[in-house]
Amino acid sequence: MTDTTLNEKAMIGDVSIKPTESRVTAKNKQKCLVFAGRGISRQERHFLMDLRQLMPHHKPESKLDEKKRLSEVIPELCHLKGCNSTVFLENRKRKDLYMWISQVPEGPSVKFLLSNLHTMDELKMSGNCLKGSRPILSFDKAFSEQPELQVLRALLTQAFGTPKNHPNSKPFIDHVFSFFWVKGRIAFRNYQIIEEKDPQTKKINRSLLEIGPRFTMQPIRILNGTFEGSTVWKNNDFVSPNELRSQARLKASKYVERKRAIRKRTAFIEGEGAAPEPSAVDKVFK
Repeated sequence: MTDTTLNEKAMIGDVSIKPTESRVTAKNKQKCLVFAGRGISRQERHFLMDLRQLMPHHKPESKLDEKKRLSEVIPELCHLKGCNSTVFLENRKRKDLYMWISQVPEGPSVKFLLSNLHTMDELKMSGNCLKGSRPILSFDKAFSEQPELQVLRALLTQAFGTPKNHPNSKPFIDHVFSFFWVKGRIAFRNYQIIEEKDPQTKKINRSLLEIGPRFTMQPIRILNGTFEGSTVWKNNDFVSPNELRSQARLKASKYVERKRAIRKRTAFIEGEGAAPEPSAVDKVFK
């Protein structure tokens, strides 16, 4: 080794390259299949789009038009999409909208009847949130007291809760999903979290501003499988919309008959049909 090489080594020193340890956060790639069947209305289609915007961990799918049973088709679609839960909207008679929330492939599943449905375009609320941000899920106190509501809480959390470090989500929390148990129904509200700093006290004041959409879910039954299986819980207070419409028609028919009888009685009293005209036979045999 020459003197020049020794001098350079003395000036530079020993150079060693150490591999850096990269801290790669594990990604939670849980996905929820959100789609609907054929026959949904325009409002229900916009509602489906609102749900997808609020759930960055969702996977879309075209409208289901299969004639097969839901328990045979939907688990296969979830397997192909790599989803472990699903939210399925089903329209009956183009009047009634039902929502299925299920865990795939083992269940459980719950069926809701949706009512009081209002999309974000209809409400036109002033609240706003970042697209792809993670929500805070807030549940009513009743969800911790009743056993059937505890199951519903777990299913709603799995479906609407965006997993931490999901690839499609953003690391921000700026809105709240609220679930209220009111008169046997679950009311859904979406609020924006507003933070305002007080210039005098330097404290941060937080308030809520509604964004939308709004809808009410009435649970019908809980099944222990994926769209099938034995009934774990059944809502005894649930009355099908078909029966309600049948009762309304029966009530309306009774109302029409009562009004017809009133008109007939009024005409008789006024003399329009009080006494019939005498016939020729009556004139002969008096």
